[in-house]
Amino acid sequence: MTTSREWPLLDATDRAILTALQVDGRLSNVELAQRVHLSPSACLRRVKSLETSGVIAQYVALVNPKAVGKGGSCYAILNLESMNTPLLEAFEKAVKAEPEVLDCFYVAGSNDYLIRFAYRDAEDLERFHTQVLMRLPGVSRSNSLLVLRTVKKTTALAV
Repeated sequence: MTTSREWPLLDATDRAILTALQVDGRLSNVELAQRVHLSPSACLRRVKSLETSGVIAQYVALVNPKAVGKGGSCYAILNLESMNTPLLEAFEKAVKAEPEVLDCFYVAGSNDYLIRFAYRDAEDLERFHTQVLMRLPGVSRSNSLLVLRTVKKTTALAV
């Protein structure tokens, strides 16, 4: 069942399932059922319903960037030459095809896009800036924000 806002109604049990899976997506159905006080069959039905409705979008493994040599994190604010539709579409298509871009957001305000990427060291940061960012279609200006220390980082959405 969905509301007029097009999202499923979530009860306390659904929220408990989502909270547990966001902490540990590898929980077995039996373990999850025990944590949320359901039978395994009822729990599995709930999880399948959450998947089918799109509330659970996907399951992933989160990689530790430092463990793979990408300990630096950078946000880049990008401005495009113009905001015409063909240029926006070309830019967004190129960003989607670039595996090093972790996130890209079209933003309101005096800037156009916010991009996040990870880098190895100063040389890698310079390479990414000159060979990737500034070669994206229509980019006229960039401003990079280097993360010094992460205070909080989560993938868990409060439900």
